[in-house]
This record gives sequence, structure tokens and C-alpha cells, in this order.
Amino acid sequence: MPRYLKILLNASLWVAIVAFVVFFHSRADEHRATTRVHTLSVEVVDSLRDETLVTSQTVREWIEMSGIAIIGEPVGEVDLAGIERCIRGKGFVDRASAYLTYDGELRVEVSQRRPLLRMIVDGYDCYVTAEGYIFPAPKLASVYVPVVTGSYSPPVPRDYVGFVGDYVAERNAEREAVIDTLQYEKVPLFEQTDIIADSVRAVRRMTVERKGWLGGFKGPFEDYDEYDERVKAKRREKADLRRHLRYMDRENEKRIARVTARQDAEREKQKKLQKRYEDFLKLINFVKYIEEDSFWRAEIVQIVASTISSGDLCLELIPRSGTHTVRLGTLDDVEQKLSNLLSFYENGLSKLGWDSFRTISVEYRGQVVCTK
Repeated sequence: MPRYLKILLNASLWVAIVAFVVFFHSRADEHRATTRVHTLSVEVVDSLRDETLVTSQTVREWIEMSGIAIIGEPVGEVDLAGIERCIRGKGFVDRASAYLTYDGELRVEVSQRRPLLRMIVDGYDCYVTAEGYIFPAPKLASVYVPVVTGSYSPPVPRDYVGFVGDYVAERNAEREAVIDTLQYEKVPLFEQTDIIADSVRAVRRMTVERKGWLGGFKGPFEDYDEYDERVKAKRREKADLRRHLRYMDRENEKRIARVTARQDAEREKQKKLQKRYEDFLKLINFVKYIEEDSFWRAEIVQIVASTISSGDLCLELIPRSGTHTVRLGTLDDVEQKLSNLLSFYENGLSKLGWDSFRTISVEYRGQVVCTK
């Protein structure tokens, strides 16, 4: 085929492609302008066992309350991103996807979070997922999960929605920034310390000059009494300067100590918040452990959590069998503690009776202590 024919064919092909794209785009714009939304379809794609936190009707109400126009609107003007933000703003929603079909049907797919436990503690009523995501319990829905009660306070505000680890990291980063800022405040104080030290050395070098020579040399003579007076005056001057410099040094050290105390207070807050977060993770891991064990999942009805004077998280368990309370203590050696408790159940209570004791404590390593 001649070269000019190839060029002509290629050019024609590209012209046809561009024409098709322009035509298709114009038709799409026309379709989007003339086609209107006629139906809203909502699907919860992963329901929880026998319960649900999110229903199709609930999602419809959220969209309606958001004020976003839908039914009867041109498909090109529907705020899909706004719909998704509105739905995802509910803590118990994991993912939300909104899209339009060619004929004008608005479809919304919602995936809900899967709670691991519910905390009703110290003014909190919220669900927690296995990943450490926390969100308020919906008023009109509930999920059957282990319940934690007591005086325990999670390391986030009551109205917080999100991953607890993110909150802790953000607060600690803010405190680290405060510590760095305070360190900059120390720089002029450290410089003042150096200036005072130089002044002290300069005072030490201060001496009294002689006005003449004594002995068998020619020249002016200075009276000994006059020289002694000048020496005494110089000593008094140096003593006054040293006292003043010591005072300045003490005051400067106090200012440095005050800034350091503020830094230490921020570090202590970081330490306490991190400790509370670690206990929060231990609580999640404990609930995971009992949920994975068929016996303990059925036996433990309620978990009572509190913080003892040392700052550690302490648990008591309300079992289904008997009328006693199990004192688990801190969340260290949990598996061994529950193993000891199970052994006592099998070899002790099964013979003595399930209502023989008021409390059973496995707080202490290798011990099961009972009180009536």
C-alpha cells in the first residue's frame, strides 16, 4: 500500500475516534441532563448474625435529613459524595458507596461495623470493634456482645468516634509539640547561665593594681595602709558581685526548673494516656480470648472493669452459673488465671456446690481464694 494511503487511513481512523468520543460525550451530557432519579435503593451488604445496627429505612432517613435532593433531580446534579459522607458520618457504618444506574436508579450500599463488646461505664455507652474503633451505641438498635460495666473510663472522650489508637497518637503528638516548644523557651535561659558563668570568672580575675614599687628601687611609693584599703574595697566589690551573680543564677535556675516541670507534666500525661491505651487493648484482647472459647463465651455474662490506685485496669466477672463473683484482677497471665478457675470449677465447685461462695479470686498467681 502506498505511503500516502496509510497516512490517509490513519488520519481517517483518528478523526473517527475523536468524532465518536465527542458524540458520546455530548450524548452522555444530554442523558445526564434529561434523565432524572426515580428510585432510591438501599442495601446493607453485611448484616450481623441475627442483629443489625443499620437498616435500609435508617439509611433513607439519614439521606432525607441531610437535605440532599435526590428523587426527581437530574442524575448529573446528585451529590453522590455528599451522600457517602452523610452515611459514613455515623460511627457504626464502615463503608458507604452511592452510584447511579443508566436509567436513573440511585443505589446505596452500606457496610456496618462489627462490634466486639459494648461498654456501659462511667457515662459511656458505646460499642468497640476488634480493631479498636469506638462509636456510640445507637438508640434504636443493639447487638448481642459481651458487656463491660463499672467505673472504668476509656482513654477517649465520651463523644469520640474513631480509632482509639489514632486519638492517643494525636494527643501524644500534641504534647510532644508542647514539650519541644518549652525546650525552645529554655534556650535563652541556658544562654543566661553561660553569661553568668563568664561573669563569675571575670570577677575572680579582678585584682588591685599597685601604684609604685617597694623595696630598694627608685620611683613613687604607695602607702601600705592605702593599698590595704584598696584591697579591702576590691574584696567587698567582688563579694557584692558574687552575691548578685549567685542570686541571678538561682533565679535563672528556678525559671529553667519551672519550664522543666511543665515538660515533665506533659510527659506524665503522655505516659498515663499510653498506659490507659495499653489497658484498653488488653481489655479488647481479653474479650477476644473469651469469645473464641466456647465455654467462657457462654459462661461469662458480664465484665466489671475498674481502675485501681496503681492505675492498672482490674476486672471482675459475673458468671452465668452460681451466685458468686470472680475477681480476675489485672489483665496479666489471663490464660493461666482462667485455667486455674476452670480447674477449680471442675474439681471444687462441682462437688461443693455452685452457690458455696460469694467471691472467688484468681488475682494471685497460682492461687484460688474463696470467701463465703
